[in-house]
Amino acid sequence: MEFMTRKPVNLNRRRFMQIVAVAGTAAGCWKLGLFGAGKSLQKVRRSQPIMGTVLNLTVYGQDRDACEEALVNTIGKMMMLETHLSRHMAESELAELNRNSLLVNPSADLLTVLRLAENISKTTSGAFDVTVLPLLQMHESIRGENDHPDEQDLMTARGLVGYEDVYLSEERVHLAKEGMGISLDGIGKGYIVDQGVSVLRTHGFNNVYVEAGGDLMVSGRKDNNSPWCIGLRPPRPQQNKPVVIEVSNKAVATSGDYLQAFTPDLKHHHILHPTSGFSPQELASCTITAPTVALADGLATAVMVMGKDDGLDLIQSMQGCEGYVVDKQLKHSNTAGFFT
Repeated sequence: MEFMTRKPVNLNRRRFMQIVAVAGTAAGCWKLGLFGAGKSLQKVRRSQPIMGTVLNLTVYGQDRDACEEALVNTIGKMMMLETHLSRHMAESELAELNRNSLLVNPSADLLTVLRLAENISKTTSGAFDVTVLPLLQMHESIRGENDHPDEQDLMTARGLVGYEDVYLSEERVHLAKEGMGISLDGIGKGYIVDQGVSVLRTHGFNNVYVEAGGDLMVSGRKDNNSPWCIGLRPPRPQQNKPVVIEVSNKAVATSGDYLQAFTPDLKHHHILHPTSGFSPQELASCTITAPTVALADGLATAVMVMGKDDGLDLIQSMQGCEGYVVDKQLKHSNTAGFFT
C-alpha cells in the first residue's frame, strides 16, 4: 500500500516533472499543426457548464463535421470525469470517499489526480493540500459574517487537515481521520481540461483552445499560424488593462482572492493556508504556465499560500514552469521567462 509520510519530501525536480508528464498526457510534446497554402480551415466553438463554471472549446480543422464530432466526444469525456472528481456531485467517487473516509476500487483518473496532488504537496512543503475541505466548509458556513470562526471549530477543522493522512493504493483510498475530506477544486478542473485536450488530439486536432473557469490549455497555433494571445484578468477593477501573453502548447492557470471571496474586503476567500486555517494575505493573484493544466492549477494555489518570494523561487526552479503574481498593493512580479 502506498501512503503519504509525515516527513516532508524534497523531490528531485527532474523526477517531479517526469511524474507530471505521465499524469497529464494531454500536454506532451505537441505536434504543431501548420497550415498549408490553399487549405480552408474551419473554426468551431462550443461552451458547456461544468465543475461549477463554463467550459469553452475552440478547434481549427478542415472539416466542420469532424470538428463537431470531436467536440461532442470531448465534452462527453470531460463531463464523465466530473462524476469522478467533483465534491459537489452526491454520486461522485470523491463524494463517496468524503462520506465514508474509504473508497474501494478507485478509478484510474481519481488515483492519478490524488497522486499528482500528493507530489505537489511534497514539492511545496504542504502549501498545497487537498485535505483542506473541513476548513473550507467552516469558512463557507460563515460567509459574509466577517469570517471570525469559533475557536473550537477552527481547532477541530485544522486537526483534520494533512495530506500525509491520505492512504492510496490501486485497491482503495483511505482517509486516516474521521471527518477528513478532500476538495479537488484546485487541481481537478485542470486535470479535466488536460484530458479534454487529449481527446481532441486523438481525433487529430492539434490546434485547439480548451478553457474552464480561467484554467486553460492551448495547443498548436491559430488559423494564421500565430500563437494564441491570452489576457490575464486583473485582480482589481481599477486595473482595467489586462496583461496579455502569447502562448502555444502550454497550460495557463490563475488563482486569485477575488474568484471566491468570503468577505467584501477580499481578506477571506477560498484559498486557505493549511496550517493557519485562514487565507494568506500577501498576494491578490497568481498565474502559472506549465506543461499541464493540473500542475499549473495546483502550483497557482500553492504560490498564493507561499507568497511572492518563496513561491516564485520554487517556480523558477521547475523546468517548463513560469509564474506571475500581483500582490495586495497591485505590484507585479514574475519569473525570468514568463513573458518570453
